[in-house]
Amino acid sequence: MKDSVQKMPVYAPLNSQESLEPIGNRIQRYATSQPDKLALIDGDHTLNWRALIDRVNAIANQLRAYGLQTGDTVAGLSENSADYVALYLGTLVAGGCMVPLSGMASGESLALMINDCEAHFLFLSRRNEGLYEEIQEDLLNIASDQRIGLDFRPSDSGVTLPDWLANASIEALPADVTLDDAFNIIYSSGTTGTPKGILHDYRFRSRQIKRMTSNGLDGKAINLVSTPLYSNTTLVSALPTLFNGGTLVLMAKFDAQRFLELAQNHRVTHAMLVPVQIQRLLAEPNFDRFDLSSFKLKLSTSAPLRAEVIRDAMARWPGNLLEVYGLTEGGISTSLDCGQYPDKWGTVGQPTEGSEVRILDEQGNALAVGEIGEIAGRAGAMMRGYYHREAQTRDMIWTSPEGDVFYKSGDMGRLDEDGFLTILDRRKDMIISGGFNIYAVDLEKVLLSHPAVADVAVIGIPSDRWGETPLGLVVRKPQMNDREADILAWANDRLGKAQRLAAIEFRETLPRSTIGKVLKRELRATYWNE
Repeated sequence: MKDSVQKMPVYAPLNSQESLEPIGNRIQRYATSQPDKLALIDGDHTLNWRALIDRVNAIANQLRAYGLQTGDTVAGLSENSADYVALYLGTLVAGGCMVPLSGMASGESLALMINDCEAHFLFLSRRNEGLYEEIQEDLLNIASDQRIGLDFRPSDSGVTLPDWLANASIEALPADVTLDDAFNIIYSSGTTGTPKGILHDYRFRSRQIKRMTSNGLDGKAINLVSTPLYSNTTLVSALPTLFNGGTLVLMAKFDAQRFLELAQNHRVTHAMLVPVQIQRLLAEPNFDRFDLSSFKLKLSTSAPLRAEVIRDAMARWPGNLLEVYGLTEGGISTSLDCGQYPDKWGTVGQPTEGSEVRILDEQGNALAVGEIGEIAGRAGAMMRGYYHREAQTRDMIWTSPEGDVFYKSGDMGRLDEDGFLTILDRRKDMIISGGFNIYAVDLEKVLLSHPAVADVAVIGIPSDRWGETPLGLVVRKPQMNDREADILAWANDRLGKAQRLAAIEFRETLPRSTIGKVLKRELRATYWNE
């Protein structure tokens, strides 16, 4: 693993004066400087910093005892829990590379990912036992005694985490790591073939931790974590909180009522959320009855946050709101301080310090202010590459005339005269109808302004006349009885001639990923496979 990492080029701008304090070393101090402070709150189960570091060191020392070398991969398949956080940190203390996996993936995809990253250890929770039984015969590199149940006894190994740690030392022996060493591999979503493994090194994470600390994710933060640990969205806020000795409040599964209860009871100061969570929280009938006055900052990412949702959150939810746009791969980094720039709520903000964004045409030429094209960027935090996929890594790169490396996003957008970025659509989701480019987000904004519409996705479907044409898939608000034809006529009256919708179809719900993105590929499949 380590050799594979070091053979990959480094695309992030380098600083010869840059130093590294690995998180595995950093957190050791909290066992003595603040032993009784709560580090993790997991339902009724809590761990103070002394107990957490003992658990982390036991896991690290046992991984080493079972042969883990610096850079070796450790796979985890679990919902958020105190033991899963301890495993993540223990892997880093041991010098390993953590590979958090999604329980939403198919068994076939999971086996491909675990084998692709060459994991020698697999830790999993009872909730994923059924998935594990599908794949246990297909794992190429993991011995039976290195398949460990966090909260149950796997049928083929019989090893639970408490049994595995029974004789482990809790001595602090963090591994020596460098900026070039592997930190984690995060697999992109995919329905066919093996998803791409996005390899982050310590340089990536240390720069990201430094940037997010400046947003208040420090030792005083009480951070409510309601998105899964296999998502970079979660790690962006969870890692700096832990690095700085703050407190994480963990949710195994998001629930709006429970989120509000936890936020009130634990005096939460920060939360990283996705737009659909913010919408559900604000729509909760009892939202305004909860005391959320401890909040300093909410962060929103993974999809653009609608201006009307920002307006509602700023009016009713104490603390500021920061919208963050970026890729798991890194490179692109913008943020919108909603309190400071109320006139820019339709954008995702400006490039963060040290970052740069350009808009490219189909030929890879940089476009002027206001012109629409593919968003590309460079920043301090840029992935090492797609693991074992050098060709796909190269395909993502755009090199500027000045020789700088940018990552192409696959998103379409434009920059305004003040340098604020507006995202219009995924490039692959853009609808080309009769030779005109149609951006679904423009149509969705119109539909969402209809009083009967709660949620919407616009997709392109086949058309003999136009090649493809836009279709609106609408979720109505409760007790609303507007007809499809009525909403269609209302929307088309407000759209340009080239934008008009071919039809409206009602849906009970829209399919979303675990971090709230509408799965448009699933929605399109029915129409394009017929």
